[in-house]
Amino acid sequence: MDGTREWRIEMTQEWDVLGPFPIHAREQHFLSPAFPLDLSKNIELTRTYPSAYADGGYVSWSKASSDEHGSLKVSHPNIRWEQLRATEGWAALQHHNVLRTYLTVYPPDSKQERTEADPRLRVECLQGAYFSILPGDETTWTTHVSEWHMGNVYALERAPVQFVSLPTSPCRVKATRYQVVLCGPYEIRLFGDPRSYNSEHPILSINFTISIDTPSSLGTSPYLAAPVLHAPAHDVIPDFIHGRPFSSTLGIGLRNVDFFRNTKSISGWWTVVSAAIPPCAGLGLSLCNLLTAIRLAPTQTHTLTLEFQPDSGPIPTDITELPVDITISPFHDESACSDVDEQQIFRVNVPIRHIPMWTSVSFTAIRATYNLGFSNPTMFLALPPRYPNKEGDGGLKELILALHGAGVDIINQTFWADSLPRQDRAWVIIPSGRTSWGLDWHGPSAADAFATVTALHDILCTGFVDWVYPRDTKLIVVGHSNGGQGAWYVASRWPDKVKAVVAAAGYIKSQAYVPWTMSRFAHFIDPALRAVLEISLLPDDNDLFLSNLAHTPVLAIHGCLLNHRPAAADDNVPPWHTREAVSVLREWNPDADVTYCEEPGQPHWWFEVLKNTRVQAFLDRFTLTVAVPAESGSMGGWRVHALEVPGRFVDALVHKLDCSDICPRLGRLEVCEDDEGGVNVKASNIRLVINNQSIAHASAKAGTIWLEQDTNRNSTWLEGNAVDSYEENLQQPYGRAQAILSADGIIDIVIPSLHHSSELSVALRITHNLRTYHLLDARIFSAHEAENGLACGGNMVVVGCADSLLVQGLLRRSQSEWSHEGGAWVLKDRKFDNSTSGLLFLVKRTSNTANTALFLQSSDPGGLERALRLFPIRTGVLVPDWLVVDGRADRIGAGGAEGAGVWGSASRSNNGKWGFNAHMSWLN
Repeated sequence: MDGTREWRIEMTQEWDVLGPFPIHAREQHFLSPAFPLDLSKNIELTRTYPSAYADGGYVSWSKASSDEHGSLKVSHPNIRWEQLRATEGWAALQHHNVLRTYLTVYPPDSKQERTEADPRLRVECLQGAYFSILPGDETTWTTHVSEWHMGNVYALERAPVQFVSLPTSPCRVKATRYQVVLCGPYEIRLFGDPRSYNSEHPILSINFTISIDTPSSLGTSPYLAAPVLHAPAHDVIPDFIHGRPFSSTLGIGLRNVDFFRNTKSISGWWTVVSAAIPPCAGLGLSLCNLLTAIRLAPTQTHTLTLEFQPDSGPIPTDITELPVDITISPFHDESACSDVDEQQIFRVNVPIRHIPMWTSVSFTAIRATYNLGFSNPTMFLALPPRYPNKEGDGGLKELILALHGAGVDIINQTFWADSLPRQDRAWVIIPSGRTSWGLDWHGPSAADAFATVTALHDILCTGFVDWVYPRDTKLIVVGHSNGGQGAWYVASRWPDKVKAVVAAAGYIKSQAYVPWTMSRFAHFIDPALRAVLEISLLPDDNDLFLSNLAHTPVLAIHGCLLNHRPAAADDNVPPWHTREAVSVLREWNPDADVTYCEEPGQPHWWFEVLKNTRVQAFLDRFTLTVAVPAESGSMGGWRVHALEVPGRFVDALVHKLDCSDICPRLGRLEVCEDDEGGVNVKASNIRLVINNQSIAHASAKAGTIWLEQDTNRNSTWLEGNAVDSYEENLQQPYGRAQAILSADGIIDIVIPSLHHSSELSVALRITHNLRTYHLLDARIFSAHEAENGLACGGNMVVVGCADSLLVQGLLRRSQSEWSHEGGAWVLKDRKFDNSTSGLLFLVKRTSNTANTALFLQSSDPGGLERALRLFPIRTGVLVPDWLVVDGRADRIGAGGAEGAGVWGSASRSNNGKWGFNAHMSWLN
């Protein structure tokens, strides 16, 4: 090859492919991404591997080629797919592939360019699940632990750049060869039914590219000239109306492009000290001071949260960029702040969009922003009504919350906003769900949807008072596809917040969308363990919660076949999902106000699905079920706060002035005032019966009755002030580790130290995944810093640090039954000392707080990799409150669990402790 002054790489376009292997949609989080390969041994291209999909029961290696842009198509036309789907349906089309190719790194010609820092890779992996870079010499694999990086499996539009370190330092005088191993699952939700793209067999489509990223020569300076860069894709910018920002929150995307260097001190970390609009710009617009300095780890992408000063003046409409000067400072070995002369200032020009004030005949979808927990700026759209409060008859009506489908980018794709009917007297809010996929409108995505309602109210109160709606307004929830499923979800979990529902082309739940009949772990798992693991999916089971909508107006819509022509049907979400949801509703209430409309000849999406006379006419009109109390609201004024056995399912039959036959699993009940059809909260009118026990003289001070059963199940229930002091302590277990994503603010990740280590690598990958999949930011701290109170009081992820004072304090304050003794983690006298084991468990930050800490623990780097893959970044991953897996999981998935469970109820008797729950736990 010709000489060059820079590092460069070449990736072979020919890939070795092994597959297909049957799995279910999220099984790759348990299995080794390289399954069925053992990457401690050489890869044998002549070997065959068992697969139920192939004639004869074995598959062998094949070849596939990518083009010059990294596009890679993988298929297996020799498999009898039609025969498989004839009995197993879509479940048979989902499968797993493992792919391998080679990467060669060439050093620069010039010795001056051979810096002490190794080059790193910039990788884009679209619609691939995991990838790893391995040494080229397979004889070294016996001691090498593969680092698996999560791909951008949804091809999310604002994913940060993924920087990946080489597994071994490249040679400075000759080429160094590496191997790339890629996990490529075919998921129906991602790629669809092959018939939809006129294929007889499923075709996996991945885009995988790698480029080299090298540090520039530092010269006499110890720092890069530009260590932190503007990342415009991560900006969060409100629209300007009349020269003023519609909302006060501003987010500026930043990326730390500095390098770790081979020194004893910490290197590559930078702190954002301040951000300001320079006075010389003469704009009359200013920013509030940063509440706290933000530190960026090497390779980290972060959105800097800023607020406009409330008294800022308007800016001319011909100003289309906002200059912001950002001051950064290098971070040294956990010292306070670096010298002022080490600080750097760089300017970011933030693009702004001016839109005209809306009128009754014209409007633009408004880009609005708000600040989630003072650290996660978030954008949403708002469609204004035609008329304000003071014009015409009546005030503003209940607003409409419109939930988009999977993969819909509401900011850059206008079709969703354009397809929604503008209302005369109701705002239409279009939340992002944090990303175009979010968490299927569960957890943080649902929280985002509700937060936009409050945020828009607060925005209107400051400058658009004629357009304000009540802060506690009820909602009409509409949605399509994944948003249709989200409409079922949101309305059935918070029925008192919802006036009506319009659900179009929504599925019931992920397990019904594509069944798990072809899962690998099903052949190896104890049925009791399977039941415990599936508890983590109970809060997502929309069909079990539809009783909450038995008295709510519902309009359900779905496209269907026309004269048996498959091309005209919904080939994405089959219409039986909506039919079944309506059937379940009518089972709960035969007279339910539910209208089901099938649209013959319409596909999954058509522009008028919600913009038509039927939907508009519906909009112009205008028994409580709980699994995880923290993820459900009230119905008819009644709310279940706690379950005696977390992880179980409870129905509370509620009548207007009578509550009878309360399920014996109910732990605590609150009665809240409700203006429409709720309980009349007067002591003389309330009759309450629980477990056939009449609760006499129930008080109703402040509109709330608190009830809790005494330790002795046969004794009377306590009410009123007797349990008030326990309100905070009784935060119930969540039932699943996914609760870590429901953060009010920034997530802190704590590792043993900030020096380069396997724990730091895990922390950086979690940070990358949080920003990719949920646009959530995280900060990385050392255990020593966290012990000294530098970490915030929000949710925390603890990686390693088992012997630290921080971990000892967290376990003590949370009253956790986990302990670390003699180098091993112990639960209920069971010692987990397998060197291949990875542990995840959720605890409360303290005994009386809703904030949580998720522990990722192992005594071995391989076990830590297993724990990392189980971090619940996506829906459908079977991780309850605590889970332990060992090396067997690499081959048999969830069948390789050593233990799993849901914490026991937080009650008066145990002072709010999340204890071991023998009913809902499993130990091998």
